[in-house]
Amino acid sequence: MQGSMVERRRAAAWLDGAGLRPTRQRASLAALLVGDGEDRHVTAESLYAASCESGEKVSLATVYNTLRAFCEAGLLREITVDGSKSYFDTNTTNHPHFYWEDSASLTDAPADELEIARLPQAPEGAEIAKVDVVIRLRRR
Repeated sequence: MQGSMVERRRAAAWLDGAGLRPTRQRASLAALLVGDGEDRHVTAESLYAASCESGEKVSLATVYNTLRAFCEAGLLREITVDGSKSYFDTNTTNHPHFYWEDSASLTDAPADELEIARLPQAPEGAEIAKVDVVIRLRRR
């Protein structure tokens, strides 16, 4: 696995904290996601490309499966844009996002500037699980 010892340790601790077995592929992808300690938003395709650039042999299907496992373990938060494009966020706290239409990229929006005064009542037999706020931006 590529990366510094610090990056590998950080990735191993991240996986261990969620009780996930650190397979070679998981450890490699985890190092790319959290090895430097920075939060990031990735797509399966961008993580696959980063993995290829690092010299790690992993298939796109494995990247998708691993991202799903990380989400199920609570390590990542999935944000869907346009009902089809999924981004995976290493910051799992509740916070809004900016979606930049020109570059199809996702960035964090300032949570302290967002105010939601009221939500609609959930239908009978349902409860609100979470609220995702994605603010679409277009450059002028």
